[in-house]
Amino acid sequence: MPARKLTRAGTSFGVLTFVAALACLAGPALALYPKKGDSAPHHGVRDARRKVIQGIDVSRWQGDIDWAKVKDAGTRFAFIKATEGGDHVDPNFKRNWAEAKKHGIPRGAYHFVWWCRPAKDQVRWIKKHIPRDPDALPPVLDVEWQNDSQCSRRVSREDALEKIRIMMAGLREHTGKKPIIYTDINFHEDVLEGAFNDHPYWLRSTAAPLAKRYARNRWEFWQFTTTGRVPGIVGHVDRNAFFGSEREFEAWRQGRFDIGARKWHGGEPKVAVRTPPPTPAGLRAPKAAGGTRLRFVPPGRIPARTADNRDVGVTGSLGRR
Repeated sequence: MPARKLTRAGTSFGVLTFVAALACLAGPALALYPKKGDSAPHHGVRDARRKVIQGIDVSRWQGDIDWAKVKDAGTRFAFIKATEGGDHVDPNFKRNWAEAKKHGIPRGAYHFVWWCRPAKDQVRWIKKHIPRDPDALPPVLDVEWQNDSQCSRRVSREDALEKIRIMMAGLREHTGKKPIIYTDINFHEDVLEGAFNDHPYWLRSTAAPLAKRYARNRWEFWQFTTTGRVPGIVGHVDRNAFFGSEREFEAWRQGRFDIGARKWHGGEPKVAVRTPPPTPAGLRAPKAAGGTRLRFVPPGRIPARTADNRDVGVTGSLGRR
């Protein structure tokens, strides 16, 4: 058959089809959250952008927030700075707390730990200023080294873990909910590796998959950029992803699913599972070269990070007064 002559119309159609295909491959996050963006996106966190449940964290540094626009952009949750140390309350906390609830955005409060203050003093401050709203998300304890602050003293790992235990117990007693731990790469490596493994972890990594930055098998929240753009907020805002599905997110909010321990209260809801059809008689697994029978080998674990992976001097973005 003679070659078909390619017309201009055919060329245009082919180009449009190719562009559409690329758009589909660019990542589900673009379709899920078309109104949100990032002024400095990094390909290393593309897995976070594909997560169905995404939210933000805010403090006074985001200024006056238009929560109606934030909601309209598809924001599914917000962590709001409440307290720091034992003598500071974020000046925008009360307004942000009330407005987020008014517009139907699930929100949780976070406390930024100061290592220079006794843990019991910080617990008293938390109880005084963080509301005990039954519909709030579990509270967050933000633990990181306070570089370039008034409190740059580094306590020992043992002292840090003891302070964290006291404050986690105080948060749980005050709110009745299992707290979340927010941390960054350096503090996790120095203090938290192997500790509090049944608690939800909220981890920061803005340039690489979490598995390449943390010696942890799982995570619950991922702060994947500090240069996010969201309608209703002037300037940059941190964007975050939840690890699981819609069902797991709602069950966690309702107290039916412990995301830290991955345990369902009262048993996991039954889900219909499609059983694969049996292999037709007479069919066998294919053979490789030399006649060896092939078998499935699960993918290997991502190697632990090396010293070169460590983000030296980089701290989280939550605890700025």
